[in-house]
Amino acid sequence: MSTEQCLVIIKPDGLVKSLTGNIISMLSETKLKIVGAKILKVPKELAEKHYSELKIKKPHVFEETINYITGKYHTDRVLALVYHGENAIEKIRTIVGPTNPEDADFVTIRGKYGRIHSKTKVMENVVHASDTLENAKKEITLWFSPSELAEIIYPTKTLKQEVENVVWG
Repeated sequence: MSTEQCLVIIKPDGLVKSLTGNIISMLSETKLKIVGAKILKVPKELAEKHYSELKIKKPHVFEETINYITGKYHTDRVLALVYHGENAIEKIRTIVGPTNPEDADFVTIRGKYGRIHSKTKVMENVVHASDTLENAKKEITLWFSPSELAEIIYPTKTLKQEVENVVWG
């Protein structure tokens, strides 16, 4: 067992449908700690960096995914959370369920609340959750600065500028 962190994003459709409380309640079953949380508008640049692998692996859905996460279909806000604890990624992914809500068991978050929109064919799967240790590090350091987390497991460094600021190392 290892201490890990996992990024969870409650996506625009989750916020619009007021599912935030339900999702956090379901994730509390993991007994993991929330060490970072913020609501933010997702700039296109952040969305493109986050989904950079999708641009290569599934270019046909990349643009719709960017439109979805940046708020073209719902709201332009998401709730980003960092969970911390033993085997965090596996525990979170079990409760979240498979990416495609049609493949997800009805007791998982995506199975319960996700859908594929019949008109746009956009997959609204309500949440994102890091799927590997490597992706968790990439995603957490993309979405959060060290000062926004209550517990830090990735290397940091201090840069001296006009104002001292802790950044990812």
